[in-house]
Amino acid sequence: MTKNDTTANTRERILDEAEVLFARKGYRAVSIREIIQESHCNLAAVNYHFGQKKNLYQEVFRSRWIPRAKRVQETFKKSLGSGSPSSPAAIVRALTETIIQGPLTEEERHLHYQLMAREQAEPSEALELIIREVMQPFFSEISGLLCQVFPESREDDALLLSLLSMFSQILYFSFARAAVTRITGREYDRAFKARLSDHIVMFSLHGLDAVKEEGK
Repeated sequence: MTKNDTTANTRERILDEAEVLFARKGYRAVSIREIIQESHCNLAAVNYHFGQKKNLYQEVFRSRWIPRAKRVQETFKKSLGSGSPSSPAAIVRALTETIIQGPLTEEERHLHYQLMAREQAEPSEALELIIREVMQPFFSEISGLLCQVFPESREDDALLLSLLSMFSQILYFSFARAAVTRITGREYDRAFKARLSDHIVMFSLHGLDAVKEEGK
């Protein structure tokens, strides 16, 4: 192993351990000392690669959170296929199944949502980064797809609010699995995930139909 390989491995190890700690405890509660201990490195290594804790925190989002989010987006695009979407139901179902059923592993899903929950509770520059790099472009893309089937709603912000509501319920059913399981008595097996997808599609289409009517 070359010196460059060792340096790269140290950087990745620091990022891996920092991500877990930030997701578990939040930015303020995590010390550089903890990161050093968990990543089995020294302060000089952290300073060399990141300079300070703030930079390390932002890099966790830049090199871990954002690539996962973009992998989800790519899966969504592939599930829609080429060409224009056939219906609003196809768009909603593709989005729902992509987020609830894959492509993230359980470990990735937990880290992803925990990091975002921590960042929402105490917003930092990382939130601006993910809004700019991930959320706004993806929302614009889906809004554009919906406008192809609801062109009369193109200038109506009710469509954006409906889209936010749709995302909210999808993310809730994906994030709050423990609570949903206890309330419904259903485990998140393939059958229940399919049932959730059907429910979210039906629920969302009612809202989108309302937007369509407002746009007339």
